[in-house]
Amino acid sequence: MKSAKNIRHLTLDELTQYFEQMGEKKFRAKQVFEWLWLRHAHSFEAMTNLSKELRIKLAEHFTLPALQIETTQYSEDGTVKSRFKTVEGFAVEGVLIPNDERQTACVSSQIGCSLNCKFCATGYIERKRNLDFDEIYDEVVLINQQAQRVYSKKLTNIVFMGMGEPLLNYKNVLRAVERISSPDGLGMSPRRITVSTAGVAKMIRQLGDDQVRFNLALSLHAANDLKRNEIMPINESNNIKELIAALNYFYEKTKNEITFEYILFKDFNDSVKDAEELIKIYRQVPADLVNIIEYNPIDAAKFEKPTQEATERFMNHLSKNRVNARLRRSRGKDIDAACGQLANKNSIGVDA
Repeated sequence: MKSAKNIRHLTLDELTQYFEQMGEKKFRAKQVFEWLWLRHAHSFEAMTNLSKELRIKLAEHFTLPALQIETTQYSEDGTVKSRFKTVEGFAVEGVLIPNDERQTACVSSQIGCSLNCKFCATGYIERKRNLDFDEIYDEVVLINQQAQRVYSKKLTNIVFMGMGEPLLNYKNVLRAVERISSPDGLGMSPRRITVSTAGVAKMIRQLGDDQVRFNLALSLHAANDLKRNEIMPINESNNIKELIAALNYFYEKTKNEITFEYILFKDFNDSVKDAEELIKIYRQVPADLVNIIEYNPIDAAKFEKPTQEATERFMNHLSKNRVNARLRRSRGKDIDAACGQLANKNSIGVDA
């Protein structure tokens, strides 16, 4: 027997064709589509303007798998971390980061990660699978609901900086962005969405060819190949020279904003010499900003946070050389929700 198809994987045209074949009126397809993407129904039973018979028929022909919130944790600084569970029981995490001007969702694109970055908790988790585009959409919807419930504000920004490498789940990430930004989805501007990559040069170029409208962030974290190879194995096949060329190609094709992300590690990449190497890269790419990020220790890694003096020296050198750099203070460290800490730990949470 052929397995039932996920109804959210159908386009509106495909759904309309299905209803016509069943002898149902075409407008029923639009009703169902709105339940799926505008009203965020997670069951056929919830589609109350459809007849009971039609809902039963849909349940016989289709599945409607959706992410559910398993636990939610609240940080002292207002950050909210959720562990989502997939229909087959895998766990994946997402974070709501609030401040006065923004409500930002940090979302995941994979269950685990295959890149093995040495400073990142997710890098020590085996990649189980990619998230489907509708699961990524669910993350955003659920975090948006949290933002409205906890802070009475809707999401303003989305960053693909959670678990996994977005460009190794390329089609699902692009289709998720399309749904998130569509008027019959969440209607969010692509300019308020940033996809972060550890550096997959071929796929950065593909983003340019596909004329995407969202922003791009490169997780650089070391400004020469020797050091970057040590902490990010992907650099061995995607070196800095290749990444610079790919970023320039991306910008030439899209004119979208590019950001560098650079975590400071004590006695590894926090010297004035390291800052000089970062400046050289910055001047080769039309980057808008360099985010200098506080390191958040994890159990599996040996790295430490630099001293305040070293951080100030590094930042001052960038400023003196007219680099648009910002020191980003980490949020949610007390609940392992900060940059590099997402690891599906078995911690005590609050039911959603």
